[in-house]
Amino acid sequence: MTVVSGVRVVAGDRVIDNGFVRIEGEHIAEVGEGGAAADGAVVVPGFVDIHVHGGGGATFTTGDADEARKAAAYHLGHGTTTMLASLVTSPPELMLAATRAFAPLVAEGVLAGVHFEGPYLSQARCGAQNPAFLRDPSLEELESLIAAGEGAVRLVTVAPELPGALEAIRLLVARGVVAAIGHTDATYEEALAGVEAGATVGTHVFNGMRPPHHRQPGPVFALLGASGVVCEFVADGIHLHDGTLAFAASVTGPARAALITDAMAAAGMPDGTYELGGQSVDVAGGVARLTRDGAIAGSTLTMDKAFRRAVGAGLSLAAASRMASTTPAGAIGLGSDRGTLRAGARADLLVLDEELNVRRVMRAGAWVRS
Repeated sequence: MTVVSGVRVVAGDRVIDNGFVRIEGEHIAEVGEGGAAADGAVVVPGFVDIHVHGGGGATFTTGDADEARKAAAYHLGHGTTTMLASLVTSPPELMLAATRAFAPLVAEGVLAGVHFEGPYLSQARCGAQNPAFLRDPSLEELESLIAAGEGAVRLVTVAPELPGALEAIRLLVARGVVAAIGHTDATYEEALAGVEAGATVGTHVFNGMRPPHHRQPGPVFALLGASGVVCEFVADGIHLHDGTLAFAASVTGPARAALITDAMAAAGMPDGTYELGGQSVDVAGGVARLTRDGAIAGSTLTMDKAFRRAVGAGLSLAAASRMASTTPAGAIGLGSDRGTLRAGARADLLVLDEELNVRRVMRAGAWVRS
């Protein structure tokens, strides 16, 4: 048994000023109030990142299992106890090989699943996706990837205006895979058609999509306003102004807002030249941009930085915690076990200092950073 006490505990909508968390084995046994006087430390659920391409010099995008372990370990050290391995638009052979390579890591628990950000995306809004490999949705290809993953494929991003996209979304939902809308030039109506077909996530909303206009609201307003959609936000001050983040979160509420990193291999590394999906990326001042045209190419963010940024933008501790943990866990079907501090949940938690820097990381009841 382990007891973390003398801390402020962020448990759902509550902040327990003098709280404790009791852990037995891999699970939380009790969350309550009392015990030693709080020392200023804050305990929050482990972060859940449903959109991350790599970090610590390693990438998920090549399908290399050793690289994936390294990237997952890097983000775990920054408090991400649950993460999807996000791939980018790639040739069919690489996507299939990566799915097969990562399936054992999902079974082992290193990863919570695989996220395909592409290849069924808009040429006009491809951002840092490799345009050479973009293609219209293929039900046959999706079926083969889902079968190869044996349950590992958990999230797929699709542009709903493409030919066959709505059928692809319906297929994903029928197979138990979460469908997301992103990298899209859709109209407001086309985006809502994607939601009607079953899409429940908006991929890095505002980024990689037709910008909103008061007479042509496009996908941004559609996703922010859709009651069944969780909207991802990259809280790094580069993808979104802090005011935009605060406004968007006020529209969705924390129950429909998920902080993500969209991090690439350069996270935690020096400035320099890196690779993403077969394209050269220059990182300067911690900002990643494609060498060829300067488009933002993911980020060098970690979830602890995103959490601090959200609080700095005016969100409460409880709201930022839901956005960094509870809401993304629920968005990918893990809400009963991850992203929350309550009896019965897996014991994933972080001890933060008064400035919200990570002191300790516990995953499944074991300290991995202390």
